[in-house]
Amino acid sequence: MQGIEIEPVTDWYRANVPGVTPPLEFELIAGGHSNLTYRVTDASGRRTVLRRPPLGQVLASAHDMGREHRIIAALHDTDIPVAPPLGYVPDDSVNGAPFYVMDFVDGHVLRTQDEALALSPEARANCGDSLVDVLARIHAVDVDAVGLGDLGRKDGYIERQLKRWYGQWEKSKTRELPEIDEVHRVLSADVPDQGPAAIVHGDYRLDNCMVDDQGDVIAVLDWELCTLGDALADVGLLMVYWSEPGDRSPTLGAPTAAEGMRTRQELLDRYAAASGRDLSNIDYYVAFGYWKLACIVEGVYARYIGGSMGTRDTSDFDGFKLQVEALAAQAKAAVDRLA
Repeated sequence: MQGIEIEPVTDWYRANVPGVTPPLEFELIAGGHSNLTYRVTDASGRRTVLRRPPLGQVLASAHDMGREHRIIAALHDTDIPVAPPLGYVPDDSVNGAPFYVMDFVDGHVLRTQDEALALSPEARANCGDSLVDVLARIHAVDVDAVGLGDLGRKDGYIERQLKRWYGQWEKSKTRELPEIDEVHRVLSADVPDQGPAAIVHGDYRLDNCMVDDQGDVIAVLDWELCTLGDALADVGLLMVYWSEPGDRSPTLGAPTAAEGMRTRQELLDRYAAASGRDLSNIDYYVAFGYWKLACIVEGVYARYIGGSMGTRDTSDFDGFKLQVEALAAQAKAAVDRLA
């Protein structure tokens, strides 16, 4: 099993996870393009989840397991649904890289339209409502009260994000894309005033959450990009991911186009009502979302062709290259509409 040292990890489980019954079976959960996520099943059928960084080519400050674990541990006793944390190893002494373990939450991760259509029409409508309600609650968390007040700087979020992701783009890019440079220039020249600092998930979308049979969000996943900053960045990115019927979106939002799902405008209206935030500048954040996502996917593509997920024909990953180019074009079109 790539990424898992079975004997040392089993010993760690035995010492740190009460009630575990070796031997353990490890299964890489499909769908992740960054940190590696494994379902771990013991001899009694008990399931947990182990998260670790990708194999090789890890950019500095990325894939911080301690940060992810700290966030879900802080939010576990709030009204934010997260998987209960079970333990964290901060170094490479056990598995060759830091990792953390959390309880398995049994539900649905909707990545395809067929998976969304397996829910009832009422549950599909509720998915959008619950997704927005949970996001508004995330943005309402008192960061100091839960011990996350020093998770990041509380001001200048968009400026810092533009600098960070442009820097990551420069380190990861496999070719020149003038649209990335132009959108960075336009967004940097006219950053909206940030409201009060909030927890920003950084990659909030339907398939980064787990829902139950009724469509209620029962766990928010993948906190690796979380920091403090401008809550509307999450809302803009959610709009990028939320495809509607007839869209030619370059994102992986197909489940949201299933019959009965809410529209983007319905989500925006519900978020505005739940959060009390002014969404008059949301188009800026949508443009930023397309641009940021292009930079992120380019990093994924660069790691894949560099062998971080195992030895494979690099042509297998051409879809990521095309997705980056489509996202860059969408970002350019979005900033052109701001003019």
